[in-house]
Amino acid sequence: MSNLRRTLPVAVIAFAAAIAGVLAGRALLPAPSHTGAELHALLHEKMHLDAHQKAQLAIIERDFALRRQAAELELRADNAKLASAIEAEHGYGARVTAAIDASHMAMGELQKQTLQHVFAMRSILKSEQTARFDATVVKALTADAR
Repeated sequence: MSNLRRTLPVAVIAFAAAIAGVLAGRALLPAPSHTGAELHALLHEKMHLDAHQKAQLAIIERDFALRRQAAELELRADNAKLASAIEAEHGYGARVTAAIDASHMAMGELQKQTLQHVFAMRSILKSEQTARFDATVVKALTADAR
């Protein structure tokens, strides 16, 4: 029974840390599925890209998929470190603070990479295509703010 008394609070704290990490990630990063889906539909279905643009876009998307996967793995590892720090400290201590800071750095890096990806996609567009693309990006990033 004493093992259960020690294990249960640790499990609850670890679960709470995992939920906090998910909520922090959702609050700090734009919703990638909405933005990505809208840009994907625009580029692939409505923008009427020529063959050269389609080939360039495929390379850009492939490269970003690899970077995004690596960044998401880093975020998961940071969440595990946060859970471990909470488990060890049982409070808001130096290890927890450091783990939160590391997680925020990783989230920020993913956001930067995402924007670099958006600008890379924009760079393959013709001048008559960029205004529509820009409007879609702005709409996607401000949808919740309006």
